[in-house]
Amino acid sequence: MFEQLFPRAETRLRHLTSPLLKERTEFLQHCADQGYSPTTLRPLATDLLLIQKVLALTGSSHQLDPATVKAAIDKWMSREPRYHSYKNGRRGREYLAQRALRWLGHMDRLQIAPATPKAYSTLVADFATRMRVQQGLSEATIASRCWYVEDFLKRFFYNHRSLSDITIAEIDEAIAQKGRDDGYSRLSIKVYASGIRSFFRHAEGRGWCTRGLANLIESPRVYQYESLPLGPSWDDVQKLIATTEADGPRGRRDRAMLLLFAVYGLRSGEVRTLKLEDLDWEKNLIWVPRTKGRRRQCYPLVETVGEAILQYLEDGRPRSTRYREVFLTLSAPIQPFRATSSVWTVVAKRLRRLGLPLRHHGPHALRHYAASRTMPRNQNERGSEARTTGAGREHSREDAA
Repeated sequence: MFEQLFPRAETRLRHLTSPLLKERTEFLQHCADQGYSPTTLRPLATDLLLIQKVLALTGSSHQLDPATVKAAIDKWMSREPRYHSYKNGRRGREYLAQRALRWLGHMDRLQIAPATPKAYSTLVADFATRMRVQQGLSEATIASRCWYVEDFLKRFFYNHRSLSDITIAEIDEAIAQKGRDDGYSRLSIKVYASGIRSFFRHAEGRGWCTRGLANLIESPRVYQYESLPLGPSWDDVQKLIATTEADGPRGRRDRAMLLLFAVYGLRSGEVRTLKLEDLDWEKNLIWVPRTKGRRRQCYPLVETVGEAILQYLEDGRPRSTRYREVFLTLSAPIQPFRATSSVWTVVAKRLRRLGLPLRHHGPHALRHYAASRTMPRNQNERGSEARTTGAGREHSREDAA
C-alpha cells in the first residue's frame, strides 16, 4: 500500500515505522476497495498519522466518544505556534474530525452513546409491529406511515405529555399545516391524513386516546386524474435518452436507468434494488423486485434495454465484488444508491435540462409515460419507437393489455 502511494523512501519509512501500522493499512485498503484514488489516499494516509498523534492512539482497544475526539482536534488546531501546515479554520477542523471518526468507527473504537428515546418512540414501534404482524403490510408502506406519524407526534409532544390530551381540533390543524405551511398537494395531504387516521385507530384500540377520534379525521377530496403526473411526450423521451450519449460511464448508467423507467414503467425503488442475478441473459428475461406486494415479476428483456444494461456493465459500472446491485455510484465511496431520492435526482437533472413544462421531473413522470403510451399513427413511426426504446412487439405489456 505505502509503496504505491509514496515514491520517496524516507516518507515510506515514516509511515511504516509509526504506531498502528496494521490499523492504518487496513483502513486505507478499505477506502481503496471503495474506489478512492491514490490522489485521495495519499493525504488520507498522512492524516491518519496526524490523528494517531493528536488522539494519542495506541494498540489498546480503548474507545473514544465523538465529543472527546472533536475536543482534542480543536485543541490541536488552536495551538500556538502553528508549526503544522494543515489548513486551519472551521472547515479544516470538521474535515479532520470526520476522518478521525471514520477511522475509529472502522477499528470499532468509537463510543456511540445510545440515542435518547423520544416520548412517542414506543407508540410508533407498537404501531409498526401491528402493521407488520397483523396486517402484513410491506416494509415500504410501514416506513411511509411511520414517517407521517412521527412527523405528527413530534409536533404534538412538543407541548403535550400524553396522547390522551389530544383533540380533533389539534389533529385538523396539524393536517391543515401540511398544505398551508409545508406546501403539500391535496393528494399528499390525503395520504398524510390516511396514515394519521390509521394510527389513531390503533391508538383507540390500545386505550391511548379518546375513542372516536379516527372517524373524525377528514382528508381533502382528490378529483379524478388530478394526481396523475404529466408525462413527457414520445419526442421528449427520445431527447432525454439522447442526453446520455456523450457522458461516458455516467451516461451509460443513466441511459440504462432511463430505459427501465420509460419502457417498463418501474418505480425508483425497483430500479435501485435491481440485482445482477435478476437479469437472465440466456432466456432474455428480467425479474423485477416489486416494492409493493413483496414479489418478483418476470418480463421479457427488451433488446434495446438489454443492450444498454450490458454496455453499462461492461464499460461503465465500477468493478465491485462486494455489491450485487446493478446500479452503483460512480464516485467514491462506490456503493449502491442508498435512497430513492438519489435515483430521482438522476432523472430530474436530465429532464430539467430539457426545459420541459412538466409538473414532476422524477422517474414517476416516465412511469406515467410508459403507462399512457399510445400506438404510433403509422408503421414508420412504430419502427422508430421500437428501435429507440425497445417498445416493440416483444415487449409492451401495456399493448398486450
